[in-house]
Parts: sequence; structure tokens; C-alpha cells
Amino acid sequence: MFDIGHILTLLETWWVQATLGFVVGVLTYFVAKYMVAKLKVKASRTRNLFDDAVVGALETPLYYSILLCTIVYVLFVVQGQFNTKLLPKLDHLYVVASSVLFAWFVMRIIRIRENQILKGSIETKADKTTISAIFKLLRISVIIITCLVVFQTLGLSISGIIAFGGVGGAAVAFAAKDLLANFFGGLMVYLDKPFAVGDWVRSPDQNIEGTVENIGWRVTRIRTFDQRPLYVPNSVFTQISIENPSRMSHRRIYETIGVRYQDFAQVEAICDQVEAYLKASEYIDENQTLMVNFNSFADSSLEFFIYCFTHTTHWQTFHSIKQKVLFKVGQIIENEGAQIAFPSRSLYVESNVPIENKVSSQTRQTSKTDKVPEAVDSKAARPKGKNLGKYGPDSDAGQGGDSDS
Repeated sequence: MFDIGHILTLLETWWVQATLGFVVGVLTYFVAKYMVAKLKVKASRTRNLFDDAVVGALETPLYYSILLCTIVYVLFVVQGQFNTKLLPKLDHLYVVASSVLFAWFVMRIIRIRENQILKGSIETKADKTTISAIFKLLRISVIIITCLVVFQTLGLSISGIIAFGGVGGAAVAFAAKDLLANFFGGLMVYLDKPFAVGDWVRSPDQNIEGTVENIGWRVTRIRTFDQRPLYVPNSVFTQISIENPSRMSHRRIYETIGVRYQDFAQVEAICDQVEAYLKASEYIDENQTLMVNFNSFADSSLEFFIYCFTHTTHWQTFHSIKQKVLFKVGQIIENEGAQIAFPSRSLYVESNVPIENKVSSQTRQTSKTDKVPEAVDSKAARPKGKNLGKYGPDSDAGQGGDSDS
């Protein structure tokens, strides 16, 4: 038979109480782990994702709270036996530990909900930049509130801390003016939203161009088109102009094309056919500005320009459409019997000068009053004579090259 009195006496010994407390803590840990696993399964079967966030956020803080309670109990028993101070004031310990664990739990919920929204598990009309800003503000708010509770519990005056912050704020602001400038620059980016994560941005003021990957409180990370990360301080965005091509509604085709001077009669028909083709094209937006007009008498070509907008803004698709348009323009020019011009120059020499004038001009080569035949440009008046140029108007050799003139 067990002696109940002996058992009760044994339970009052410190090492038995510490051992039992440790065993109970370990058993509680495994029971909590089993219950959390069950709750995860039930939460995964529901359509609401908030319960998944709560269970996922509860897991680690719950385990650590059980571990902390077990350690505190064992230390409490030991310090009672040996009359030593191993723990701070229990009231302070409970409040501080509870505040930190609860703040940890809330921070985990915030992080899980943010990931759910950013990954598309939750539908929302807000962009990723706004979502990131909101959740960052929530995390900062939780940290500030927790710190105030802990300070108040430990006996520190909150009003004194605020007063100290007011006095030292000016010095801190002066010492960290660049850091604060970046912080407020990031805040302006969040509020004004000139760009968001995933946008293609570039600056005409500085050598900045690429895709926005992350907008932080101090720097914004941009991935350039050669796949290099570019870290731009947020204060820079308050001082430079930013283009956001990702938000364009159309892409523009603006090309100047030149034909030969001897094809002047065909220029009007070419412009009319090109304009008709663009108006009938399914890729070109007829509601936007659409122009095909003869533009100028250039040095070696008659130039007309094409100005229109595509429906698509996709970079690769746009260039495919632009290629089709340019090929079609070339076919129209060929069908009209004309040719695309390239930079050229022709030299003409007068052949109807009297013989005596030729002889006298030969004897007076150094005289400035004698008229020497000059080379004239292809667009100037061309007197009848022998063409000495290699690629003149009377020759078809070398014609048909591209020209951006």
C-alpha cells in the first residue's frame, strides 16, 4: 500500500515540483502541436483565408509561450528553494512577455495576409505598392504600441520619452537628414503613385531605366534591362522627372521615308495608298492621330512621313506590327514604279561652252573673274549635259538602299 502522506510530502519537495512542471510543459507542447495540426486541416477546407492566417500565425508564438511558462515555473521553484533572485517581478514579467508574444502573433498575421494578397490568393483592386505600404504601416504601429506598453510596465514615463523625443528630434533630424529625406521620398511615392512594383520606368534627367522590383522606405530597387539591380534613394524621385511607359495607352509609329527625285509624280499616290492601308489595318487605332504627308525636299530624296498609333502597348508585338507596316510601305513604293532613295550626289559639267572660251579659260586658270563650272546638288536646277556621276539619275545602279534622311 502507498503511503499517501509520504507521497504528499514528496510532492512538496522542490526537485519533484520542478520535474513535474517540466514534464507537464513538454506534454502541453505536444498536445498544442497536435491541436494546431488539426486546426490547420480544418482551416484549409474553408474558403475564408483569414482562419489560415490566424492558425499559421498562432503556431510559433504558442509553442514559445508554453516553453517560456515551463522555464519560468522551474526557475520560480528553484529560486524559492535556494532563496535566490532568478526572475524579475512576476507582474512585470507576465505583462512584458504577454505583450511581446501577442505583438509577435499580430505581426505574423499581418505578414501572412500580405503574402496572401500579393500572391493573388485574395482579390483586391489595390495595387501591390499600396498594399505593401499599408502593411508596413501596420507593422510599425504594432511595434510602437508594444514598446509603449513595455515601457509603461517597466516604470518608464511615456510622457518623458515623448518629451525627450521632442528635444532630441531636431538633433536626430539634422544628423539623419538624408535618411529622413529618403523616408519622406518613399512616402511621397506611396501617396502619389508615379509608379508601382512591376512598372517599367525611366528618367530623362538621369540614367535610370528598368523594371521596379521593390519600393522600400529608404531605397527603390530597379532591375535594369541588362538584369542588373539598381538601388535608387527615394529622395531622388522628388528631384527628377520620371516617365512610366507601362501606363501608356498606345505606342506610336513615326517614320520618315524618302523616294528619288525622279519619282516625284508618284509621291502623291504613294502617300494616299499608305494612308488607306493604315486606316484599314486592324493593328492601327484610327481614333488617334493618323497622318501620311509629303514633308520636304531633302538633299537627295523626296521625304514623306508616317505618324500613327497602334492598339497594343506590348513591346514585342508593337515591333512586329511596325515591321509589317514598313514592309507594306516598301511594296507600295515598288508597285508605283518608284524606289526608296539613299544619300547620293551628282556632278554635271557644261558641254556647250564655245571653244574660244574654253581656250581662254585654260590660259586664265588663276583668274578669279572666270566662271568655273561647279558641282550642283541633286535637288538644284540641272542643266542638260553629260552625267559623270556613278549613281546619277540616269543610272539605276545602287538605287533602292534604306535612308533615314
